[in-house]
Amino acid sequence: MHYSLGIDAGGTYTDAVLIRDSDGEIIGSNKALTTYPDPLSGIKNVIDGLNPEYLEKVRLVSVSTTLSTNTILEGTGFPVALVFIGDHPLGKELPTKHVLFASGGHNHNGEEVAVLDLEAIEKFALQVKGKVSAFAISSFFSTRNPEHEIKARDRILELTGLPAVCGHELSQELGAYERAVTAFLNAQLIPITRQFVQSIISDITKRGIDAQLLMLKCDGSVVGIRDALKKPIETIFSGPAASLVGASYLSGLKTCAVVDVGGTSTDISSICMGVPDLSDEGAVVGGWKTRVRAIKMETTATGGDSHIWTVGREIFLGPRRVIPLAVAAVKYPSFLKNFKRTSMPAREDLCENIQPTKFFVRSGYPAGELSRAEAEVLEAIGEEPISVSEISALIRKDLHPQTLDSLIKKRLVQAIGFTPTDALHVLGEYTAWSEEASHVGAERLARLMRMTPGEFCITVKKRVARNMALHLLSYILEGIPETSIAKILDGNYPAKFKLGVPVVLLGGPVRAHRKELEELIDAEILVPEHAEVGNAVGALVGKGIKRAEILIRPASLMSPDKDFLVFTPDSRLRFETYSEALETATEIGKKLVADYMKDCGLSGNQVELSVEKKTISPDGWNHPPMETNLLVMGVGMRGLHV
Repeated sequence: MHYSLGIDAGGTYTDAVLIRDSDGEIIGSNKALTTYPDPLSGIKNVIDGLNPEYLEKVRLVSVSTTLSTNTILEGTGFPVALVFIGDHPLGKELPTKHVLFASGGHNHNGEEVAVLDLEAIEKFALQVKGKVSAFAISSFFSTRNPEHEIKARDRILELTGLPAVCGHELSQELGAYERAVTAFLNAQLIPITRQFVQSIISDITKRGIDAQLLMLKCDGSVVGIRDALKKPIETIFSGPAASLVGASYLSGLKTCAVVDVGGTSTDISSICMGVPDLSDEGAVVGGWKTRVRAIKMETTATGGDSHIWTVGREIFLGPRRVIPLAVAAVKYPSFLKNFKRTSMPAREDLCENIQPTKFFVRSGYPAGELSRAEAEVLEAIGEEPISVSEISALIRKDLHPQTLDSLIKKRLVQAIGFTPTDALHVLGEYTAWSEEASHVGAERLARLMRMTPGEFCITVKKRVARNMALHLLSYILEGIPETSIAKILDGNYPAKFKLGVPVVLLGGPVRAHRKELEELIDAEILVPEHAEVGNAVGALVGKGIKRAEILIRPASLMSPDKDFLVFTPDSRLRFETYSEALETATEIGKKLVADYMKDCGLSGNQVELSVEKKTISPDGWNHPPMETNLLVMGVGMRGLHV
């Protein structure tokens, strides 16, 4: 009897589930807090809670995570330098201040249009190497010839020893700017993904588990876990993809919408006849458009651990994630006593980082380059939570909230505050941690709002449900302005939305929001058994899917019957005849798919292969196609009974 282990590391919890391969039965699950900055302890803790007899017989481990997504949403990624080769993307914002525009690039046929300015790239790399953790490189028409990107990457690696990511490695779509953003985000996520993957490998190895290791990608397919290190950008939405696939499996529905409430974000997606709905365009995350094929989804930086804060008579929800007061009181034994005796800040000083419920603690990340003010504040913050007034007393001057904000963005400090999770503790609907700490926080914030603690928490809970409903409807009613949807949700019209598709809710305390959602939307709303570990289930039941896209064009339209160019994901080839070009392109595509499937532990009759050819030619064209787009796709299923 063999078993499969699914692991999902979210912003708050790391979940694990054991499934029996013979019949797909869930025979064990567990939850543990995700640990920062090193996720290894959280992974170890969650696996420790599973039956060791079953673990010995695990032959497949598949993982998913929202850590990468959360990093981008919260703006806490590692610093990256960007090298843009070729035409300047005028008028377009770039995601970093460390940017070089170097001459070089190619045309649509992959022919060099300008000599690569390698000297400028070398000078830039040496200037910024102490300020960044990686480099991203995007060259004009690198999808038709990656030569300049490869030269720049190799030289940067040689000079700095830092990882460098090329745009052509991540996407074969045209658009140098979008590839630059994709490469930047990928480079930014390398340290985080490497740490997560190495933690998984380390724990599995120490336990003596001999298993195939896979990771879910953001389109619902799987990849060998070591491949995920090369392209972490492809895992940015692996958590939401896992929730989608897991919700379908747990509910038995092949068609449904899914609302996954995590600690940091709420994600909405859908599946139709067992196939995840994919975005026609690249994934958009944190406002940046990428060239990554991903599930179609709506995500909002509102989750169970979103910071609840007040200014004046207004309540704010997020977007930052904080450690809930209830969790902090258990994690730090001295916190609750200190919290009770901490004085209320002046009303006129209130902002996101100055709140009667806000505390700060060191994350454990090593400090890099800091300003004098940052160094002073970080020195004052230790391993036990501390308030703003206590920090000010230690540094003997007023604390600027921007300094705290900067330290949070640099991942050096973690914030503690009131959250929707705390509101549920006060209301008695979810009581996994310290109810007393949540009550103290609710009393303080309610006093500022001139409410009772119960009224304040009900208001927070309804705000969360409204956000869930708004983003669900915005996802389904594509093209309808969110403001129009909000007016109906808020009761401005005698109307109510009715959905013709079931809605599956996933997440730890998600049952607490079911009633409020049903009041806002007329729909079949389901909370399946094991909903709290749905993502870990989804990490296991994803399919192996690989798409290899290859383009064939005549080198010159002046002689369209001979001399053909073949553009593969990593090369530019030339052939005398069209038949030679097509035959070789097909063979290359099949090999790319086969190699990928092999890394996923799939081969032979486990893989269904298809080849699709689309040609473009003008009317009256009596020559080989002007353009041939070849799509070789493999779909594989593992031995797991799903």
